[in-house]
Amino acid sequence: MSKRFFIKTWGCQMNVYDSGRIADVLVAEGYERAADLAQADVLILNTCHIREKASEKLFSELGRMRLLQQKRAALGEKLILGVAGCVAQALCAEIAARAPYVAMIFGPQTYHRLPQMLAQIESQTQSVMDVEFPIQPKFDFLPHAQGQRGCAGFMAVQEGCDRFCSYCVVPYTRGAAYARPVSALLDEAKLLVDQGVRDLTLLGQEVNAYKDEASGKGLAGLIEALALIKNLLRIRYTSSHPLGMDEALMVAHRDIPTLMNFVHLPVQSGADCVLKAMNRHHTARDYRDLVEKMRGFCPDLALSSDFIVGFPSESDQDFEDTLALVRDVGFAQAFSFKYSARPGTPAALMGGQIPEEIKETRLQTLQKLLRAQQTSFNKDCLKKEMSVLIEGPSRREGFLFGRTVYMQTAYVKGDPSLIGAEVTARVIKASPNSLEVEVVS
Repeated sequence: MSKRFFIKTWGCQMNVYDSGRIADVLVAEGYERAADLAQADVLILNTCHIREKASEKLFSELGRMRLLQQKRAALGEKLILGVAGCVAQALCAEIAARAPYVAMIFGPQTYHRLPQMLAQIESQTQSVMDVEFPIQPKFDFLPHAQGQRGCAGFMAVQEGCDRFCSYCVVPYTRGAAYARPVSALLDEAKLLVDQGVRDLTLLGQEVNAYKDEASGKGLAGLIEALALIKNLLRIRYTSSHPLGMDEALMVAHRDIPTLMNFVHLPVQSGADCVLKAMNRHHTARDYRDLVEKMRGFCPDLALSSDFIVGFPSESDQDFEDTLALVRDVGFAQAFSFKYSARPGTPAALMGGQIPEEIKETRLQTLQKLLRAQQTSFNKDCLKKEMSVLIEGPSRREGFLFGRTVYMQTAYVKGDPSLIGAEVTARVIKASPNSLEVEVVS
């Protein structure tokens, strides 16, 4: 019998992409996808270190997986447990010490070596740990993307980061910035489109800093090349840094219809002293000016962003400055979090740590404002005709769901034959989190 695998993924879109590529590696080795984790012979937890209490969440989950492993052992069956991703990279020694029943611990840069790890496990009883940063990038050794794909897909074009924001673990867990060659990306994108992808999101820790060494193409040049692929209807990218947003990319938003006019552009704070402590290398005025310039090229541009509240030494006035920036800019969507220290980052050692109750109050205030802006943006869409890509059936009986150009979830009554089609639809209802539309053409 073929062995079966199951991957449980936490965190960002890059992790979702990584899990897909881990699956590609295992399928190429003859493994089959398990319908659920209880049927798996290899169970991998692909972890994220960005969110709060990431390590606690991992060890809690591993405790549950240990019980499943013991039940399988009682039946004479073997369940191989693996921990992948950024928590594996950052806490490899702790995982090995606290959970010795985990057979594989491997970081984001080494999952192409899974076949060798599995072979080692078969020949020895101790755990395999692989958290090195290879000289040659993993993408050179991965099999072609394969398997079932939906209408929306991801493709990593850049990985790692050289910014070293003081709160962030990415440079330590994913390494220095690396940009994949345009030629390899075009090949992968064509394969994804052949498998049904119509809406492709380009991924990178600082994706708008992408630059191909061979051709000299930046992200705008890559998008221009991707836009020529037949049946690729939509191109997006995330996540950006304000310092990487050049004029060529703004022109691309204006001139390339395939590039969606929705940009995730994290600002993190509206207070200059906080931004300096975060090592962001931009000011609140820089961000406001940049948004104004972007909207000059593309007036219908909509923005999403990230915010951290309660960063060390953030004062009441600093927080008010963040609220002021939100009011000035206006966001269609946003993600906001309380600051939580990440071991090994400079911010974790800073004085002036903010009490939890103050962070919670500030977060609730910020989220109320952001929800109001998102609700207003959605309601402004009422009676408008919008392009919607139908992605699949909805849990709402008789409805399908899709996405607008602005990443809004849109529900529509229609036949499943519409799945994969881009339709023009009129917005008939708007809620804070979604739209209901009717197909016009």
